[in-house]
Amino acid sequence: MISSQVCALLSAALLLTGFAQAETYRWDSVATGGGGFVSGIIPSKSERGVVYARTDVGGAYRWNAHDERWVSMMDWVPEAQVGLMGVASLAIDPKDAGRIYLMAGTSYFNGGKSAILRSSDYGRTFDVIDVTARFKVHGNAIGRQNGERLQVDPGDGRVLYAGSQYDGLFRSGDAGTTWERLASLPVTTTPNGAGISFVLLDPASVEGGSARRIFVGVSRQESAGPNLYVSHDAGASFEPVEGGPAGLMPQGAVMSPEGRLYLTYANGAGPHPTEGEPMDRGQVWEYDAVGGNWADITPAGASGPFGGISIDPADPRHLVASTVNTWRQQGSGWGDRIYTTRNAGRDWVDVVERGFAIDPKGIDWITGSSIHWAGDIEFDPFDSKTAWVISGNGVFRTTDIDAPTTRWGFDVRGLEETVAFAMLSVPGGPLVSVIGDYDGFVQDDPAQYGVRHSPAMGTTTSLAGSTDGRVLARAGSGIYYSTDTGASWAKAAAINGSHGKLAVSADGQLLLHSPERASTTYRSTDFGTSWSVAAGLAVADAHPIADAVDPRRFYAYDNVNGRMLVSDDGGATFTARGQLPAQGLKTMAAAPGRAGDVWVCLAGRGLAHTSDAGATFETIAGVDSCTAVALGKAAPGTAYPALYMWGTVHGVRGMLRSIDKGASWSRINDDAHQYGGTQSIAGDLNTYGTVYMTSAGRGIVYGATAGDAGDVIVAPIDTSGPGPAEPPNRCEYVITTAWEGGHIADLRITNNRSATIHGWTVSWTYGDNSTVDSWWNAAVTGAPPTWTATADQPWNTNIGPGATVSFGMVVTGSSIPVISGDVCK
Repeated sequence: MISSQVCALLSAALLLTGFAQAETYRWDSVATGGGGFVSGIIPSKSERGVVYARTDVGGAYRWNAHDERWVSMMDWVPEAQVGLMGVASLAIDPKDAGRIYLMAGTSYFNGGKSAILRSSDYGRTFDVIDVTARFKVHGNAIGRQNGERLQVDPGDGRVLYAGSQYDGLFRSGDAGTTWERLASLPVTTTPNGAGISFVLLDPASVEGGSARRIFVGVSRQESAGPNLYVSHDAGASFEPVEGGPAGLMPQGAVMSPEGRLYLTYANGAGPHPTEGEPMDRGQVWEYDAVGGNWADITPAGASGPFGGISIDPADPRHLVASTVNTWRQQGSGWGDRIYTTRNAGRDWVDVVERGFAIDPKGIDWITGSSIHWAGDIEFDPFDSKTAWVISGNGVFRTTDIDAPTTRWGFDVRGLEETVAFAMLSVPGGPLVSVIGDYDGFVQDDPAQYGVRHSPAMGTTTSLAGSTDGRVLARAGSGIYYSTDTGASWAKAAAINGSHGKLAVSADGQLLLHSPERASTTYRSTDFGTSWSVAAGLAVADAHPIADAVDPRRFYAYDNVNGRMLVSDDGGATFTARGQLPAQGLKTMAAAPGRAGDVWVCLAGRGLAHTSDAGATFETIAGVDSCTAVALGKAAPGTAYPALYMWGTVHGVRGMLRSIDKGASWSRINDDAHQYGGTQSIAGDLNTYGTVYMTSAGRGIVYGATAGDAGDVIVAPIDTSGPGPAEPPNRCEYVITTAWEGGHIADLRITNNRSATIHGWTVSWTYGDNSTVDSWWNAAVTGAPPTWTATADQPWNTNIGPGATVSFGMVVTGSSIPVISGDVCK
C-alpha cells in the first residue's frame, strides 16, 4: 500500500517536469571527523544498540549500530530556530527506546527561544513544544556536560522532570506538552548561572505508578546554599541532603539498585575554568540513601575534578568514572583519566595509566590529540566491557575496558559537529576548508576524510586563494600561506590583529588582511613578512575579495554607507565607485573567469550584480533576501557559472540555484535539510550542481545532483504570480518603569519574516518634546521631539527570523510615540 505522502511526492515530481523524470539532490555532511564537543552520551537500557548523543551547538544524534555511524536527528531545524541545535539534555523513556525528549535552546540565538523536542520514532520526527515562557535553555553554557537535567519517570512515561539553568525545577504530566514549576525545590538559578546540574529518579521507588524518590544536584558550593536535594514524595516536597564534600559542586550521579548514590564533584561547573571556578579539584563520593551515610571513594592519588560516572547494570559494584579538565599524559597527548572499580570504589584501576591507545578509525588528524573534557562516561547496558566517553573533539568507545591496553575508537562517523567558517573549491583540485578549534582540511572527496592543515593553530576564521588555487592563505591567531594548494603551510612573519578576513589576488602575489574588530585593512606583497595600510578602506570588520581575473583589483562593500570600494592598484588604495543599499552583508562572490563580475548579498534588500567592476549594479528581480552567495561550475550547455544563494525568491527560502544569472531559480534543499541556516556557501568549480554550506554547529554540509536517486526533489520557483505576503515586523515602545515626569522605556524590534535582519535604524517623535537622558544597547541621537537609534552592539545588530532585540532609555516626559523605520515594515 502506498501512503498518501508518497503519492503526493510522486505527483509533485511529475508536475515539476511535465511528467518527465524529476531532478533530485542528495545532501550529506562533508566528512571531517567530529571536531566539536559532544556534551552527553545516553544509551538506552531497554533496547540493545540504541545510543543517543547530544552536542552543545550541533544538535543530537542516534547511533546506527549496524553501520557504526551516527545519524543526525536535527537537520530539519530552520534558521528561525537555529538555537535548538544547542541541546542541554536528552532523556529516553525507560520503557521505550524510541521515545525521546530533548531540552534545547541557545541564549544568543532566536531571542533565547527554548523548546522540548518530543519524538516517538527514534528521533526521525519531532514535535516542538515552545517552553520559552516557562524556562530558558542554554545548550552551550558552562556545565553543559553535567546531567542529565531532563528525565522521564520510570513508572509513568507521561511524567517528565526538567532541571533548568535559570528558572528552577519543572514537571510535566502530559509528555512535555505543559509544564509547571515545582516551588517545593527552593532553587532557581545559581551564582555561576548553571542552575540545576542533574535530576535523578530512583526506579526502585516507583509506587502508585510514579517514582517517589528524586535527587536533584545544584551547581553551587555549599557556601551559597545546599547543592543536593532529595524528595520522597514525587516532588511534592524537597529537603537538603546533609553531608558531602566541602568546597565542591555536584556534576553527575548514578544510583545502584540497593539505593547507593554515586556522585562526582568539582570546584566549578566546567568543562573549563571560569571566573571564580578554577576547575582544578574534585572527588567521587558514595551516599547511602537508605542509611544516610557518606563515604569518600575518590581514586587514590587523584585530586582533579571529576565529571562522568556510570554503573554496570549487571554488577552494582562495578563503576566507571572520568575526570574533566585534567591534563595528564594520555598516550602521545594530554587529557583526562578514566577509572574503573569492581568493589564500589574501594579500589580503582587507572585505565589510562594501565595502557592507553587511540584507534583513529581512519581519521588521522586525531592522532596526537586526546580524550578531554570527559564529563560523561557510560557503560553499554548490555555489554559491560564496552564504554562510551565524551570529549571536546567528539566521542570515543572501547569494546574492552578491561584490556591491559585499552583501545579507544574515535567513533564519530556521521557526527560532524564543528563550527565551520569558510570553504574553497580549487579548479582541478581539492576542497579546502577552515573551522573552529581544529584548523580545517584539504580533501579530494567531500565524502572521505581529508588532511588537517599543518602547522596547526586551532580556530581558523578565514580562507582565500588565487584563481588557480595554488596560493592559499588562512587566518586565525596567525596567518599561514601555502604555495602548493595546501599540501604544506608556512607561517607569516608578522600579523596585525588576528582572526580577520583575508583576500588573495588572482595571481597569488598580494594579500589583504582585515583583522577582527578593526577598521584598518593591511596589505602585504611578501606573504606577510611586511605590511602596509590599505588606504581608503576604513571599514570596521571589512571583508575584501579579489577579482577573479585582474590581479590588481580588489573589492570591499561598505555596508554602513552603502557603497562599493574598489582598488585597482593591488589593494594599496581603495576609492568609492558604485552605490549600494546600506545594511547589506559584507560577503561577496566574484564570478570565475570574468573580470569585474561580482555578486553582493544585500540581506533583506535582495541580491545585486555588477559586471563593470562595481561602477553600476543591477538588483536581481524576484530576490527578496540574500544571506550568502557563491558561484560554481556552469551547467551543461551554458556558459555562465551556476549561481547559488541561501536566500528567498518569491517567498521561497532555502538553498537556491540559478543557471541563467538569476533570471530563474530552483530550490535544491527541502525542509528536512535546513541545518539551521548558513552564513557561508561555496560552489564546486569542478562538478556542476555541487554546493557547500557552513552551519551553526553541524559542520560543513553539501548538496550534489543525484539523477533520480536523491532524497530532495529540485523545485523550480514559479515567479509568475504574486509571492506569499510576509507579515510586517513589529516595533514596540514599552514603558517598564514610570514616575512623575519620566519613565524608562524598552524599545523592542521583532523580526516576523523569513530572512535575518542585518543592522537596523529606528526613529520616533514625541508629542510632548520628551528628552532622552540616557540609553543603552544602541546609539541614540537627536533632539526634542525627534530621536533616532542605530544598532551598535554585536549581539543585537542582526535579528534572526522570529527573534526580538531591544534597547533601553531613560526619558523625561510621558508621551508614547510610534516607532518607524525600514526594520518596522
